[in-house]
Amino acid sequence: MTLRERLAEYVRACFTGLWIESHEHEDALRDIAQLCAEEDWRLATWNIDTGLATHQSDDAGDQSASDPLAAIRMLRSATGDKATLLVLSNFHRFLNSAEIVQALAEQLVAGKQTRAFIVVLAPVVSIPIELEKLFVVIEHLLPDRDQLQEIASGIAAEEGELPSGAELDTVLDAACGLTRYEAENAFSLSLVRHGRITSEAMWELKSGMLKKSGLLELHRGQDDFKALGGLEALKAFCKRSLLQPGRGSPLKRPRGVLLLGVPGTGKSAFAQALGRETGRPTLILDVGALMGSLVGQTESNIRQALRIADAMAPCLLFVDEIEKALSGVAGSGQSDSGVSARLFSSLLTWLNDHTSDVYFIATSNDIAKLPPEFSRAERFDGVFFLDLPADSEKSAIWHLYIRQFELDADQPRPDDNQWTGAEIRSCCRLAALLDIPLTEAARNVVPVAVTAAESVDRLRAWSDGRCLSAQQSGLYRCGPATRSSRRRSVTRCDSLN
Repeated sequence: MTLRERLAEYVRACFTGLWIESHEHEDALRDIAQLCAEEDWRLATWNIDTGLATHQSDDAGDQSASDPLAAIRMLRSATGDKATLLVLSNFHRFLNSAEIVQALAEQLVAGKQTRAFIVVLAPVVSIPIELEKLFVVIEHLLPDRDQLQEIASGIAAEEGELPSGAELDTVLDAACGLTRYEAENAFSLSLVRHGRITSEAMWELKSGMLKKSGLLELHRGQDDFKALGGLEALKAFCKRSLLQPGRGSPLKRPRGVLLLGVPGTGKSAFAQALGRETGRPTLILDVGALMGSLVGQTESNIRQALRIADAMAPCLLFVDEIEKALSGVAGSGQSDSGVSARLFSSLLTWLNDHTSDVYFIATSNDIAKLPPEFSRAERFDGVFFLDLPADSEKSAIWHLYIRQFELDADQPRPDDNQWTGAEIRSCCRLAALLDIPLTEAARNVVPVAVTAAESVDRLRAWSDGRCLSAQQSGLYRCGPATRSSRRRSVTRCDSLN
């Protein structure tokens, strides 16, 4: 339903207080003016710069009336023969005045008899408690894909400037979440730079949105799956779910994955490479950065961050080591006055209810610290376990990093038993940095499977039969080499079971 249609319903139902939340005042005023012309309603507008202006030739407008109280009192002379709408632009700035709040309250009640309506046009909803029951809030929605395409067609007037087919879909996907004004600017900037409309300018503007918020970071790395060895089952699963034809249906919307694994097995690298592989930007959410010092600030920050992610869709939303952010939920009432619990509740609600095309990826090194409701079915498409790489995967990782650090490919490799991909990379980097053979550089690398053997065994034991394997299709199963270590850790896993 359009803004014009919703506004018409409320006026006919005699809702005298209408608060329109909008960042596009000119567009909203245009819709309101068209509605008043169609219905033969009176229209007056007011802002602090130009004062009061009426939009009918038979009414006398006071162009100098910049006093907000004078604008409200103007409605007292309205008669009930036809509706009168007074649109107050950015009026939320004046609602700290007791006189203005009192005048509004009296006029909103009296307007029922005279059919006089007050429309507040503001970018935020900030209604004083005295007026909360007298206003109804209407959201001025951002342009949809059809409207964005219409804007792009109006700007790209020459042949070849507007793409078609899949490329046009990519441009419209990138433009979703922009206002009409921002979309016009982005399309124009793209024409100036490239001679045609592309998606790069849209993402540049959206990057600016993230910088202004300070809540999310945009990762636009160049590494795709070719720069990531192993994890074949996980790669195939995520790529197919994101690129499957017909996934636009709400019932088929991909939700995301939870990656559980040994530190250094490529969980974060995978999340960042997936965005490049599927042509989606990756938004990084640092939950610690959401914590605010003021009462209610943390809850407001998480809601704002998730709203931005929805506006950036289609995208990936990545949270690294999420167990560190959610580990205190159970005792939140005693430790932080319930802030962590409320943050967690907002995140769970969004995971359940959001309809935007945001693919959520969370990583964890310790499943024991995560609340059980977080990983239940339908919050994620799958929970994957990333174990130490197998021999074939380690061979691919060695080849990748030897080439990346420009090392001699024919030199002997060290014993990499129980090594992760991060440790292989560290060995190659040290060999290049110190100009020494790989076998000598390996003396400076102690694998996490040795330094944190108990934690790794416990994690493997818990994941056996409970998580999907990132290496091969199906459930993860401990290999023969880890069975003995699993038996040693069974007693330590009782608390997790």
